[in-house]
Amino acid sequence: MKWASFILIFISALNSTELRSQGVPSEDGNIPYLVTFGGNSLTSWGDDDFSQSFFFIVPPTCQEPIYIRIFDPDISGEIDELKGDFNTQTKFSIYGGKGCISEKEAKGHIPESDRRSGNLLASETFGNDGKYDNDWYTFGPFDPSSGELVTEYGGYIFKVIADGKIGDDGNLYRYYLSTNPRSNKDVEGGNSFTFEYSFRLSDDPQQVSHIYPYIDPNVISVKQRNFDWDNDGMIRIVSVAKKGDFVKVSSDNEWMESEHKITEQERGTSLDIRFIKDQSRTILNNNVVFYVKNQYGENLPFYTIPIGGTPNYKPTISARKR
Repeated sequence: MKWASFILIFISALNSTELRSQGVPSEDGNIPYLVTFGGNSLTSWGDDDFSQSFFFIVPPTCQEPIYIRIFDPDISGEIDELKGDFNTQTKFSIYGGKGCISEKEAKGHIPESDRRSGNLLASETFGNDGKYDNDWYTFGPFDPSSGELVTEYGGYIFKVIADGKIGDDGNLYRYYLSTNPRSNKDVEGGNSFTFEYSFRLSDDPQQVSHIYPYIDPNVISVKQRNFDWDNDGMIRIVSVAKKGDFVKVSSDNEWMESEHKITEQERGTSLDIRFIKDQSRTILNNNVVFYVKNQYGENLPFYTIPIGGTPNYKPTISARKR
């Protein structure tokens, strides 16, 4: 990535942080929780691989220790998705250092590949103990320099991998990048992203959820893939140049894909992928997996604070002679 693109990412993140918190998922995305099922679950419950990676950006200007906090990491209580009895364990692992994201496999969406690159900084496995039900668990402190410094992303990168181990329940949780171990205090200029989003939709059919893939200047087309949408309405792509491009949607326990051309106006901006539920019926506990590839087959990052801001459609108005 060119130096100018790095500056765009870094400054945009700084400006956006003043308006939006650094929770994952973000408030703007209107997504209740991330979700990872136990390794013995059926994929028809909405998790294709029982594993999810997220990356956190700590800018070089940060000189204080940072913490990665997880809300409701255990599997019990009213938030998590119960299948019979709670019998599931989820392992959360924090990675930094060389290879944390620079290794090609780290950006993939296949758990069997070596996504666990870099230095393992901390890990913890949570089950049905109720200790952190509706509460926060904090990893850290971490020196910002223990992440991997990558100028393409504007800072030091830390990776969190949630692995569903034994069991078949769904673990619903959130993250927060913080400078305080006991509360959520933003890291100024920080951001987070993933290359494959696995999340829970709201049960309310009036609610619209959003995820924001960044389209770098070299992208000319993208291919979206969504899993287990359950035909729960429609999915649209909104951008500075598109009022609403419909994507092909999946039914139960299947993948569906569609290709979409990228215009010059859209390069260097984020797309707004909107998940619009069918308002004529109510589908409960709908878990969805989504990722986007460019024309080279490379996964594109979804930023929780969209690079360049949330995209708004800007129609081209041409003047005509009378």
